[in-house]
Amino acid sequence: MNKKLLVALSLLLIFSTYNFKNDNLKNTLNIKDILVDNNKILTKNEVETELSFLLDKNLFALNSLNIQDELKKNSFIESFEIKKIYPNTLKVKVFEKIPIAIIQDKKNKYLYSDNNELIIYDGSKKFDNLPLVFGKKKDFEIFFKNLKKIDFPFNQIKTYYFFEVNRWDLETKKGQIIKLPITNYSESLINFLKLKNQHNFEKYKIFDYRIKNQVILK
Repeated sequence: MNKKLLVALSLLLIFSTYNFKNDNLKNTLNIKDILVDNNKILTKNEVETELSFLLDKNLFALNSLNIQDELKKNSFIESFEIKKIYPNTLKVKVFEKIPIAIIQDKKNKYLYSDNNELIIYDGSKKFDNLPLVFGKKKDFEIFFKNLKKIDFPFNQIKTYYFFEVNRWDLETKKGQIIKLPITNYSESLINFLKLKNQHNFEKYKIFDYRIKNQVILK
């Protein structure tokens, strides 16, 4: 056999074998499983469905920007972390925006998150236990920050009402109404927290703080 032909055939065999092995290696690194962690609002199936485009993509060559673009489409996802588990598994840890109230602004309803963002409300029953806010986001955002400063128990409030005169009424889950003044309402709320657990105050349904330095009980 011609020496040059023998060398050429040998090189062809070497490169053919290399490509075959390389293709097999690539296939073993293709994503077969997507694990979702830290989800509380979204179901694992919802996140897995949004990331299903990654299946059979090469784990080694994965582009996190593609994941970011896809997950950003979901209003509940704040951020995420990914971990590659070789040979073919991707683990995604999601960090969600946590809804703390439902804002009713005229005819529109939104979920208000703990990081002061609005999320479109789809009427899901899993948010039925959230308090309802009758007012605008900008007004509730200020009010919410002031409530946090005094460590007010949000889980005890059923409804927040904002009036155009720039004051709030709160309705507790026990059916008590707290009528707040326009200014210095934090002092009124602190006073309410002191009174509400006293036995002789349980019978009152209205705590009216609108007159300065007074509380009218009904």
